[in-house]
Amino acid sequence: MSTRRLKVVLDKDTTYDIRVGNRLLTNLGVHLREATDATKAVLITDSNVGPLYLEKARAGLSKAGFEVFDLVVSAGEESKDIAVAAELWDALAMLGIGRDGMIVGLGGGVVGDLAGFVASTYMRGIECALVPTSLLAMVDASIGGKTAVNLSSGKNLVGTFKQPIYVAADLETLRTLPAAEWENGFAEVAKSALLDGTDFYQWLIDNTGALLAHDEAAAQQAIVQSLTFKARVVAHDVKEKGERECLNYGHTFAHALEAASKYRIPHGRAVAEGMRFAARLATEAADSPETFGEAQDVLIDALGLKPVAETFSADELYEWMFADKKVRNSELRFVFVSAPGKWETVAVDPDLVKIYLILWEQARM
Repeated sequence: MSTRRLKVVLDKDTTYDIRVGNRLLTNLGVHLREATDATKAVLITDSNVGPLYLEKARAGLSKAGFEVFDLVVSAGEESKDIAVAAELWDALAMLGIGRDGMIVGLGGGVVGDLAGFVASTYMRGIECALVPTSLLAMVDASIGGKTAVNLSSGKNLVGTFKQPIYVAADLETLRTLPAAEWENGFAEVAKSALLDGTDFYQWLIDNTGALLAHDEAAAQQAIVQSLTFKARVVAHDVKEKGERECLNYGHTFAHALEAASKYRIPHGRAVAEGMRFAARLATEAADSPETFGEAQDVLIDALGLKPVAETFSADELYEWMFADKKVRNSELRFVFVSAPGKWETVAVDPDLVKIYLILWEQARM
């Protein structure tokens, strides 16, 4: 299978390559040599991914002449923490990493967020490349430049915008991905297809079977289409002042659900539930047709993302929603989609949101 190559162009001074294919870990150093003058590379990974791919990444970097170091954090959302970031800053200093160094985030979305945040803040910023190893990270978190750590008050409340210099989505890493993690990725693929328009939406409907079978060609196409869509949106709105808000579809509810569950419900499943919730709320808050929500449910169900069975109190979810960084002027803002490619951001009456949260809670009793 040939490697697909995309270029993200944000302005004349900010461009970077994304490659989607096989053997990208083996050739990691060669490709990074085209993007950086750094002489030292620090791999940041986690305790799940490290045993699988750290040595291959190290070998690829060393072969290209980089002096390579590695730092391993515990797997899980708990590592997206300012204390963990501080430990990594200290480790970088003890290793003698200066502006001749770069960070390579090897892992899923948590590692990517953490590695990017550390790279953007250490020595006021050093270069960062990302090697996403989960479908979820490949289709979403690996590009766009958002980095963050969580606070006890909410998710992603401390962060920066830090664009990577290179992204390598090695399809070989998907072969060790558990089925549940494929489903997590499908949620963000569905989100992208719903926002992008009819062509991607219809492709996804036609290829759900191939994706559920973990067909590599279908996975590559889903990743490329998702990244092409997101790259276009980010290029138009780097700092999320307008169009980029669409990427938050489903996330207002999702972040509250993740926090209420203490991150037992993973991001992709939470986003799928958030899209279901938004579609129902939109019928009253934005006069969206019920038929869209029904069609969206069919697509999400077909991708193996059944409705969340666990229940959480409406009051708790409501409180978490107001801790979300998307709240402005004490207004809850939702992205609503009424048809593939047609979306809007709406400030919704908090009382109406509360009613729909109560309905969501009651449906699980």
